[in-house]
Amino acid sequence: MMSDEDWAESLRRGHWQGAVRPQSASPLSLEIHCGHAPNSAHCFMVVLDISERGERQRQYEELQRTVDRLASTQEQLLQSEKMASIGQLAAGVAHEINNPIGYVGSNLGTLQDYSTALLALVQKYHEAMFSEDPGARRDELLQARQRLDIDYIVGDLPNLLKESREGIERVTKIVQDLKDFSRVGRDQKMQPADLLQGLDSTLNIVWNDLKYKIRLEKHYGSLPPVECLASEINQVFLNLLLNAGQAIEQRGTIELASGCDDQEAWISITDSGCGIPPEALPHLFDPFFTTKPIGRGTGLGLAISYGIIAKHHGRIDVSSRVGQGSTFRVVLPIRQPRAEPPAPTV
Repeated sequence: MMSDEDWAESLRRGHWQGAVRPQSASPLSLEIHCGHAPNSAHCFMVVLDISERGERQRQYEELQRTVDRLASTQEQLLQSEKMASIGQLAAGVAHEINNPIGYVGSNLGTLQDYSTALLALVQKYHEAMFSEDPGARRDELLQARQRLDIDYIVGDLPNLLKESREGIERVTKIVQDLKDFSRVGRDQKMQPADLLQGLDSTLNIVWNDLKYKIRLEKHYGSLPPVECLASEINQVFLNLLLNAGQAIEQRGTIELASGCDDQEAWISITDSGCGIPPEALPHLFDPFFTTKPIGRGTGLGLAISYGIIAKHHGRIDVSSRVGQGSTFRVVLPIRQPRAEPPAPTV
């Protein structure tokens, strides 16, 4: 089984590991411990068959590769759902961007007219200043001022600039919110985040789909920073806000609330919509389960939301009454639990 050299080496080192092939048998992986017995000329040897250990190691490595593939697939699914949500909102987001861009463009045209009038008046003042008798042209300057409507321009100009600045800020915020929402989160680390800022940011993205039929109420309690992947939590908020809006057919109310205790923070989204049938409640978070008409949902939004919150060691509580509405309450630990260090071996 072992050569004389291997035996000598194992005696010298007290340890040997390798593969041997008994006659007419499959190879074995062995681990041998040997040495000299105390106060004796004899040697001792302990032989361990570690063949199964190698197989278990191979199985573990294969399992780890499978877990990595599943994690990658899950991340791709999450990102696909994000992009599908943004695609669903594309028309509304485009309107939210085009509206301020439209009046900024209109304001720029007006500003161009105003600047032309102001420059014309400046030219009149310049000519009068360098004329032989500047005072004699006073009436001419007053007439030019009235003809160019300078008093109105001076009064309107600050409002025009303020409105344009607000429009640009509105577009900038929408684009930044979309950028934050679309960020891939697999390689990110959980960090303390402002949940209410994330909720309002997500509401900003979806608002065009809600504002024509929703009366919004906010009852925010103060929240500490919550350790999480903010972009993924925003995905949950988006799914719940969209569901709340779709549950209201004509006009209704969406109420946003928040609160916390020493260990957990929560945010609730309540709608006054159609409610969820009792028989559907146990299946809400099942993949591809949906109560919406065909073409209005993939049935993955709540399943993905459930997975995200479970990964954060949180939960989603649901209460609903048919004809009265539903409440989805997202509960998260303020600090993520830390892995316990392994117990010391004795």
